[in-house]
Amino acid sequence: MTLGAGAAATVGNCGYSIDPRPVLIVTGLVQEARIAAGPGMIVICSSSDPRQLRALLATLDSSTFRGVISFGVAGGLDPALKSGDVVVATEVTAGDTRWLAGSSLNEELITSIALKRRRVVRGGLAGVEQLVAARACKAALRSETGAAAVDMESHIAAAYAAEAGLPFAALRVISDPAGRALPALAMAAIKPNGDIDLRKVLRGVARNPLTLRSLVSTGIDFNRALRSLRGCRGFLLGGESLVPADL
Repeated sequence: MTLGAGAAATVGNCGYSIDPRPVLIVTGLVQEARIAAGPGMIVICSSSDPRQLRALLATLDSSTFRGVISFGVAGGLDPALKSGDVVVATEVTAGDTRWLAGSSLNEELITSIALKRRRVVRGGLAGVEQLVAARACKAALRSETGAAAVDMESHIAAAYAAEAGLPFAALRVISDPAGRALPALAMAAIKPNGDIDLRKVLRGVARNPLTLRSLVSTGIDFNRALRSLRGCRGFLLGGESLVPADL
């Protein structure tokens, strides 16, 4: 097992190296954080706010982690991907910067996800500072980057890992496919803690009932993505196979 700079390991009874430090899991929504939480994990939630995520990471001592994993849902850029499909990142791009995922955790874990009837693809993730909601904007980002999906946390997590010399990986499940636009109301209803403000949603629907259909479709996609994400949690438990990320 290869680890990043500053890694400390001990020798277990079977003679192989064991790093007792937790893995840092980076999420954007409280629902994702709840799925990721468990022994050996330190989970942070950005509430889909890049500035808040950077501020959270600045308070953490990177030497206390053995790796970083970006975990959650994402917007689809590849038109072939549907809600619930899984993207295991090969790289993350943001502007002119690219981070390679150190490894796509071990093949057995990825195979086990696929066996649960989830489509698993390897592909790039595009990191952005604001939600990409419109279909045309998704298509433009796909053309520019070639990425399979887009999210607001992976590029920040990758930069943090690279600066600290830590292993990095990312798994993202498609929530809103490339062919579906996110309703403005859905984007505006995220609370500072990352949860959904149902009162704001209901008030918005009352003001404009025509938004109800798109909200229902978005909700169905989101719930499908969360179910798929729960089935991918074993990916996090394979964090011992991380290797350092490369710029």
